[in-house]
Amino acid sequence: MEMKRINSGKLRALGYDAKSRTLRIEFDDGSLKDYLGVGEQMWRRLSGSSSAWSYFRDNIEEEFACRKAAPAQSGNKPNPLDDLFK
Repeated sequence: MEMKRINSGKLRALGYDAKSRTLRIEFDDGSLKDYLGVGEQMWRRLSGSSSAWSYFRDNIEEEFACRKAAPAQSGNKPNPLDDLFK
């Protein structure tokens, strides 16, 4: 799932899988949560919102079932930018 980087409240990245209707949120503490059954229109509103944190709290956080998500596995390939930002 491709993630869109944002900086809004405690949100750091958003991703959406239209096939499974799953919204993935990365929080400022690095945790990932998948919100299940989220429609594409809600995804568009969240990702285009000028205040994504408020939209998330008001329309998604307690309205949809969620589960902890595991970070995507990048294999054993190191990120070439890691050395620059350590």
